[in-house]
Amino acid sequence: MTYQRLLVGFVVLLIQTELLALGQTVCGSNGNYTSNTAYGANLNTTLSSLSADIDSDGFYNASAGQGPDRVNAVSMCRGDTQLSSCRDCVKKAGADLVDECPVQKEGIRWDEFCMLRYSNETIYGAVATSPRYYFWNPQNVTSPAQFKEDLMTLLDDLRKRAAGGSFPRKVAAGNATGPDFQTIFGIVQCTPDLSSGDCTSCLVGAISEIPQCCDGKRGGRVLRPSCNLRFETTPFFNETRLQELEFVPPQPPVIQPPPQSPPPGKKSGSTTQTIVIIVVVVVVCLIVAVSAIIFLRKRKKKKPTEIPQTVDEISTAESLQYAFSTIKAATNDFSDHNKLGQGGFGTVYKGILPNGQEIAVKRLSKDSGQGDIEFKNEVLLLAKLQHRNLVRLLGFSLEGMEKLLVYEFVQNASLDNFIFDSVRHSDLDWDRRYKIVGGIARGILYLHEDSRLRIIHRDLKASNILLDREMSPKIADFGMARLFGQDETQGNTSRVVGTYGYMPPEYLIHGQFSVKSDVYSFGVLVLEIISGRRNNGFRSGGDSVGDLLSFAWESWQEGRGGEVVDPFLRSGSGSTNEMLRCIHIGLLCVQEDAADRPTMASVVLMLSSFSITLNLPSEPAFYAASGNGSDASLIHNSDSTNSHRKTSSRPSQQSLRSSKNDASITDLHPR
Repeated sequence: MTYQRLLVGFVVLLIQTELLALGQTVCGSNGNYTSNTAYGANLNTTLSSLSADIDSDGFYNASAGQGPDRVNAVSMCRGDTQLSSCRDCVKKAGADLVDECPVQKEGIRWDEFCMLRYSNETIYGAVATSPRYYFWNPQNVTSPAQFKEDLMTLLDDLRKRAAGGSFPRKVAAGNATGPDFQTIFGIVQCTPDLSSGDCTSCLVGAISEIPQCCDGKRGGRVLRPSCNLRFETTPFFNETRLQELEFVPPQPPVIQPPPQSPPPGKKSGSTTQTIVIIVVVVVVCLIVAVSAIIFLRKRKKKKPTEIPQTVDEISTAESLQYAFSTIKAATNDFSDHNKLGQGGFGTVYKGILPNGQEIAVKRLSKDSGQGDIEFKNEVLLLAKLQHRNLVRLLGFSLEGMEKLLVYEFVQNASLDNFIFDSVRHSDLDWDRRYKIVGGIARGILYLHEDSRLRIIHRDLKASNILLDREMSPKIADFGMARLFGQDETQGNTSRVVGTYGYMPPEYLIHGQFSVKSDVYSFGVLVLEIISGRRNNGFRSGGDSVGDLLSFAWESWQEGRGGEVVDPFLRSGSGSTNEMLRCIHIGLLCVQEDAADRPTMASVVLMLSSFSITLNLPSEPAFYAASGNGSDASLIHNSDSTNSHRKTSSRPSQQSLRSSKNDASITDLHPR
């Protein structure tokens, strides 16, 4: 019987291995073509060019034809595949696609070492997450919980490395120590035509699907058109090839001892002695040089990287500069009829350029407090940011005292105009609100990890989240943003700026800010989106209870989390479990200790996968507002290590002025 079980197990494993080698084809449903037509001829031309022209980087795109007969295709080989094997794989995949999708205008083929995809629609540079396919190893791991934790840590690190790669390489491979003396090997890859943000989004989604495809398995694959991943407990990728392509850092060379000359003698001994001396001198020089570099780097004071603030730098961005007369005409001389809104730094107007393009123009007030530094900061920063959940800067204008920022026009104004409005809040059902929460999270993740520099927004709030025609969120207003180098994690300031109710305790009291500052603001936003009520000056049942955070915490602790939810959502068809999970995530983000808050990468995974277990939050720091809303005190936990409910009774020694109507604070100084 034991022999039979072993034989069956071997057959299952053999079948699974064969499936991995055979690959998978999915034919599209966006239309068909007939043989001997222009589309068929263009398809054959395109597929044959892919296998012939693909180079050592393993990626190639091609197109043929015009109009409805145009065929677009991309092929990508796994990062460790040799060129000859890559071409053979792509050639075979093309032949298999033609055989298995004989009339479809769209198809995709995943093989062991390559992916090939074609369509009559534009596919280059566009992220695609479906169709998707899973493979898994039928053998189970022995310690699934620990294995999953170690696997997620490895894949998250590989995701960051892959998304940070430049064209034409967005792939990373590595290994990590797992439980029970196992080693986990993994590789993740995006098509290199994707932006860093799109690569991150695709891989985050792929990683979140592991629990439903390969939970507790020793190996698995998640295949998407724009990205893929694989993990195993045995080596499966060519590490030498990856090192050649600089995907993973090569190991330092080993210095071999000099060869001994067969004939002994004085000359040979002299030569050997000379070689030894040279080697010793070189090694000593290297040690001295490395030590000097380490010393100088440690000695150098770490501080947030500021955008260079020179007029010359802005003047070099000629392609971004608009003539003031053009913007003046587009906004009908900044007429009140074109006015979209007003904030702490100026007024925003709608405009229409001569070519018909709609724009939003931020006209900075001369006494706004945002001088040249903030203006240039926003221009130079936003010009480098490209993500679907960030508002896009089109340009700027400078003339005399006039400072104008020109943005893409976002049709539905800001989030606060919906969630805090007694009528318009019904335009946002739960599905839309959940989509908004996820979009904001992905936008912040891009700022923190996937843009060229680590960016701390420092003023995330409902009025700085714009909604486009499809109600997708776009983060706006980067006038207070700070840039960090990749090895910097925290900064300090003597000028606390932001909006009361969204700023974390360590920033209000000590002027310390980090990526966890934005995480805190995001947590407040999540609770506001779910409840439809402001954190600042929050009231329940007509009585002031301090703020939304205290109400959410107490309700969640007592099992009354549903009371936090907007009554409009309670009567709808939204998922109650999703709402309660979002409240849980929001509370995790507003923990008093910044170290207890999750990263935005973790938040995105929490939002996209219900299989991820959430930690229990502890009591956040509360803000007790006075009756007239003109000042506030920060309230701390009496025991921050106890997750049970406590009475908040110990105010800080610092009293802070709050801004009314969500105006930004610009003059607070920690004492």
